[in-house]
Amino acid sequence: VYATEYTSAGYVFCIPDIRYEPGHPAKSAYDCIMCGTDHVLDILPNVDSNRMALQGQSWGGYQTAQLVTMTDRYAAAMAGAPVANMFSAYGGIRWGSGRSRMSQYEHGQSRIGGTPWEYPVRYIENSPIFFVDKINTPVLIMHNDSDTAVPWYQGIEFFVALRRLGKPAWFLNYNGEPHWPLKRQNRQEFNIMMAQFFDYYLKGEAMPVWMERCVPAIEKGINQGYELINR
Repeated sequence: VYATEYTSAGYVFCIPDIRYEPGHPAKSAYDCIMCGTDHVLDILPNVDSNRMALQGQSWGGYQTAQLVTMTDRYAAAMAGAPVANMFSAYGGIRWGSGRSRMSQYEHGQSRIGGTPWEYPVRYIENSPIFFVDKINTPVLIMHNDSDTAVPWYQGIEFFVALRRLGKPAWFLNYNGEPHWPLKRQNRQEFNIMMAQFFDYYLKGEAMPVWMERCVPAIEKGINQGYELINR
């Protein structure tokens, strides 16, 4: 859906392949995505290198959160359900199955290669939370409070750290929704907000109300703040 929607709106849409070196998922993602970006710019000279963005969900959300700590190359980024702190995530469980998350970090998708006691530096190097002070990219985060795959406190840790350091950041939470919104109205709202976020930073369009003042809890579901601010 995103590919057709965004290309129809004038964007170039690229999904890079990533080859992982065990123990170094962050560096692996960085190397492959930088190489992929260079290739896109080489073969498509009309792409504006100053108006590029990153977007990812779940593991892709983690990689997005990690990359903006490593480069200022992108004008905006959207991270969905990201793991921000591999230390705290390691000690959690997957709320849906009740299984420990440890194996995921040791030898599963995160590919750290061992425990935090064996490789503490690897857990730090691959956790965006420890490098939030390096972020200069505006970040939109979505993490829902009934996520059974990635505990939503991971998104909260990332967001609170960004705001504490005065970074431009927004947090979307759809109450009662899992890892990805299932209700049609929530999916529609998320698509609208992400498009407005990218249009503002990449296309120079007007800022929507929700980005300027956010949506207070008492207005949730009543006033979405989609209106554009024309100055």
